[in-house]
Amino acid sequence: MGPDANKAMPNPNIPGIRYIKNTVKNPNIIVGDYTYYFDATGNDNFEDHVTNFYSLSKDKLIIGKFCDIATGIEFVMNAANHRMNCVTTYPFYIMGSGWGSAIAPHESELPNKGDTVIGNDVWIGQNVTIMPGVHIGNGAIIGANAVVASDVPPYSIAVGNPARVIKKRFDDEMINLLEEFKLWDKEIDEINDLIPLLSNSDLEYVKQIIRERLK
Repeated sequence: MGPDANKAMPNPNIPGIRYIKNTVKNPNIIVGDYTYYFDATGNDNFEDHVTNFYSLSKDKLIIGKFCDIATGIEFVMNAANHRMNCVTTYPFYIMGSGWGSAIAPHESELPNKGDTVIGNDVWIGQNVTIMPGVHIGNGAIIGANAVVASDVPPYSIAVGNPARVIKKRFDDEMINLLEEFKLWDKEIDEINDLIPLLSNSDLEYVKQIIRERLK
């Protein structure tokens, strides 16, 4: 019998691990199976870390399968943006009564970078901030305390503020094989069988087996 993708807590002995898909309620947060958020207190709510995300927001946060997301993540969504084509960025129009002449800007005047998309099998370290509209590719790693304001290619490592790619995790052949192999889309029984291969650091051997399986 395989793991239950529909549990909130996959391991009761580690209550800080939560499968995000089974805990979020906002329909604009779309998360794949087995992606988890870790909070050391065991009481944290993942949605509290998706900020400036309102009922009228049109953007989405899309996260793939098998991602590892550490304590302190913050996804900043597009509604955080202010109008920048005027003398002031101050949003008088949302500050209630007393600002009678304030007019809300048309949505075309507000920066909107679209959906924020995190691929599959992505590891995001502690206290990372991800800005609106960023796309992070499959298999990428984001170092602790990074501020990610631009896209990160698949199987790359990005660190710093602003985050920059410091290296690829593997050579191009391995990356292309993994992108074609799509581990995250396989049936659980097959993934279980593949665990010894996935945990093998002999990358030439891993390449050989993946090539054979792709034939």
